[in-house]
Amino acid sequence: MNTTTTLGQGATMKAVIQDRYGTSEVLHVGDVPVPEPGDREVLVKVHAAGLDRGTEHLMTGKPYAMRLGTGIRRPKKRISGRDVAGTVVKVGSAVTRFAPGDEVYGVAPGSFAEYAVGPEDKLAHKPANLSFAQAAVVPISAGTALQALRDVGKVRTGQKVLVIGASGGVGSYAVQLAKVLGAHVTGVASAAKADFVRSLGADEVLDYAHDDFADGTRRYDLVLDIGGGASLKRLRRALRPRGTVVFVGSEDTGNILGMGRQLRGVVLSLVVRERLALLMAKERASDLEELTALLEAGRVVPALADSYRLDQAKDAMRLLEEGKVRGKVVIVPVATAADDVPAGRR
Repeated sequence: MNTTTTLGQGATMKAVIQDRYGTSEVLHVGDVPVPEPGDREVLVKVHAAGLDRGTEHLMTGKPYAMRLGTGIRRPKKRISGRDVAGTVVKVGSAVTRFAPGDEVYGVAPGSFAEYAVGPEDKLAHKPANLSFAQAAVVPISAGTALQALRDVGKVRTGQKVLVIGASGGVGSYAVQLAKVLGAHVTGVASAAKADFVRSLGADEVLDYAHDDFADGTRRYDLVLDIGGGASLKRLRRALRPRGTVVFVGSEDTGNILGMGRQLRGVVLSLVVRERLALLMAKERASDLEELTALLEAGRVVPALADSYRLDQAKDAMRLLEEGKVRGKVVIVPVATAADDVPAGRR
């Protein structure tokens, strides 16, 4: 695969493109122009790009309501990817926090490419102790977990937290961050992923196929329902009096709005003693900077599963679709140094 060697006028790059909505089969690699940063944007040479559930939703165009913003019949933005880690190449005229040569991580739409543009306020300096591949799997998933626990769940030291979907991208960070915040953590995952969840620091792990978290024997101050499908009745049964459920994600909840169950929970919360809240995650540099401190101190460790080249993005997405990923995987341009990615599919 040829790669971009110059950023002169008319320069092109390799990128993972989709021209229509669908499964991973719609993804392909093609040549596109290198993007130009706006006044408050940064052009990043991509060393690694994390794959998250949001990218899958943008690929499928589901729930359908999101197409009001992303394109009714086909995606407005053809290049996939959002999480990014790389080196600053060029900055916009109003950028003050970064300069060419800086190593950064954060959010840059269209990151499954050799170059991507990200807003200054959604990027931070890369943690010094992380490789680019490790840093690339942090921003969206870890930021979402942090906001769910700190801002919406308002978790406190000594509380009991249940993380449903503990082995996934957001869940793997939620387990670690809940421990950092002083909670006793129980994770729900498949039996095959139980050891992985324990390695993240979970005090207990429940097998979702055999253990019922809502059987009344255990009650929690906070439940993070990450892309789950448990009924509101079962979620409430797992809570202590005046406990909180935070809905994270919209998987398995319908193709139209994708949040029917969550919205019913928010309405129900008005008349019951339990609190059922919907997380509307935001991507912001301040959260990345808070995470950087935890990452550099070794209190949070990225759950990096494997790496794939640009031309293998379809394979990586297929594993995500099938629920076979533990933690997160990265997409890497072939020009990326081998030292930046783990052993696997370089």
